[in-house]
Amino acid sequence: MICWKLKGQLMVRCPGQDQRFWKPEDIFEVKCPGCGGNVEFFKDEPKLKCRKCGLLVTNPKIDLGCAEWCQYAEQCLGVSPEGELNIIADKLKDEMKEVFAGDQKRIEHALSVLNYSEQIREAEGGDPLVVKAAAILHDIGIVEAERKYDSSAGKYQELEGPPLAEGILKRYDLKAETIEHICRIIANHHSAKDIDTAEFRIVWDADWLVNIPTDFPEASKEKLQEIIDKTFKTCKGRQIALEIFLNRPMKEC
Repeated sequence: MICWKLKGQLMVRCPGQDQRFWKPEDIFEVKCPGCGGNVEFFKDEPKLKCRKCGLLVTNPKIDLGCAEWCQYAEQCLGVSPEGELNIIADKLKDEMKEVFAGDQKRIEHALSVLNYSEQIREAEGGDPLVVKAAAILHDIGIVEAERKYDSSAGKYQELEGPPLAEGILKRYDLKAETIEHICRIIANHHSAKDIDTAEFRIVWDADWLVNIPTDFPEASKEKLQEIIDKTFKTCKGRQIALEIFLNRPMKEC
């Protein structure tokens, strides 16, 4: 029996945390959304800094499902209000992946937006649940938009995304006002027509950080500066954009 001590208690060591029980696939590489470099993760590491560019990268394969039932979860994994939030976020990731039916490009896009959203929120504040959920589900309407309108245009995503997101979110016993806020962000993530909350601004900037390289691959420095000046809504988002796209050192907001 493998045992360990915690606060004077003798406990059976969790096999999931004991590397002697790990399989080869429990150590893997993830592409950094900032520079494309490889970041090597152990399965239980939530985040790591990319050694090439310094971006904080989220582990897309982390599985803390045991925290839902294990009596020692708080001591072992630090499950707290933040831990509970991460469990919900992991479930929403699974929901998103199911809707996208293995479309890796769309899955990686959503996870990259989540990554940037978390970085921006650390500087800007805002409700972490709203930010995480909106980032994960912001493009959730794209599949239905293509099915109904044969188009992935933003206006159709904004139309089809909120009802799908609402159905998903209601499964997790969230407050009605939280669900409504998340859905409003999704309904505006291309147009910004009738919302201007801190959480919306965070997800908006994160989405732009991911989209600029693909939407403006040949843009000059002058054009990129113009896009950043006109588009970004948070200080932190703007600073990240300046560092990534114009190689300017990041300043304190």
